[in-house]
Amino acid sequence: MRATNGVPHRESNDVITFPSRSNPTTGHFQLPSPGNSGSTSTENAGSKPAVSNDVTYQGSRVRPCCVMDLLRELGSPAPSSLRHMPLEPGDKGPDFTLVDQDGKPVSLADFAGRQVVLYFYPKDDTPGCTKEACQFNDNLAAFQAADVPVIGVSPDPAESHVRFRTRYGLEFPLLSDPDHTVMEEYGAWGEKSMYGKKRMGVIRSTFIIDGEGRVERAWYSVKADGHAEKVLAEVGG
Repeated sequence: MRATNGVPHRESNDVITFPSRSNPTTGHFQLPSPGNSGSTSTENAGSKPAVSNDVTYQGSRVRPCCVMDLLRELGSPAPSSLRHMPLEPGDKGPDFTLVDQDGKPVSLADFAGRQVVLYFYPKDDTPGCTKEACQFNDNLAAFQAADVPVIGVSPDPAESHVRFRTRYGLEFPLLSDPDHTVMEEYGAWGEKSMYGKKRMGVIRSTFIIDGEGRVERAWYSVKADGHAEKVLAEVGG
């Protein structure tokens, strides 16, 4: 079935069709199965998640971010199977605007021209998240010396972020993503197992975004303790 007026058309659960910007012919993108989306590896410095859920175009593998970019330009929402895909170095970092602990809007575009560390964590004031945040804070002077801002993102509301920052003296901004839309676009939201039960939740993840808005490094399923030092070793490159 052809797309009309530049609007993508979903043919089935795993096929989406739309015309390219430079070619009026219709392209067919085979999407990953929703059940396989969001596959990640355990933490290795600068590692890329193991992805077995490729997107294909006419039988050839293409980067999910390319499809996402086209969908954004056409004003069409991305299928959930793409929103949960892990990002790889070289991918365009999805832009966003979220509010910080003071209700101030913060966008990825605000940091154009320099690196920024963006990390996603499950919940304020929990043991692992507290350790991770405090270690980023302990290394904040070194990040600042490299002119690299650090930004934390969780589903918690601004009031929770205020309490969390105050209790531990955190000096970097914390953003709220209550409906986990941005987390999904970064592949930081997906299926998790806890006590033998599977559920959807935040995948602890960190990204270094370069001055052109592209992913320079990506860590998924990170271990909180010692992670900030690993990220610091990679900035400024």
